[in-house]
Amino acid sequence: MKIESSQECPEPYFLPDDVALKVHEAMQEDVGSLVSLFKVLSDPVRVHILKALEVSDLCVCVLVEITDYKHSALSYHLKMLKDANLVESKRERNFQVYCLTDFGKNLLRTMESSFSEKLQDQL
Repeated sequence: MKIESSQECPEPYFLPDDVALKVHEAMQEDVGSLVSLFKVLSDPVRVHILKALEVSDLCVCVLVEITDYKHSALSYHLKMLKDANLVESKRERNFQVYCLTDFGKNLLRTMESSFSEKLQDQL
């Protein structure tokens, strides 16, 4: 595939047909789940909840006490995290206890290591 000259590409730019096909396929791919996950992770409250659950499994009542958020607000955020398969809950006596799923643990670990490397590179 040949792309004619433009401001971005001062000379003709050649893209092999197989690469052009792969790029086209990538642009057509359904990324809805990935976008949904990024939306869930875009709220600092939810990321803080994940970080807290990385330390220990916690009851909503503990999160309310530590964060000063209302129970209803935390329940909303926890539901979003649960729907994204980042956390799960179990009932222990009268308490609903939340913990990270394996996916949540792996994602948090990956994000932390990737971003800490990027931050170190910028310093």
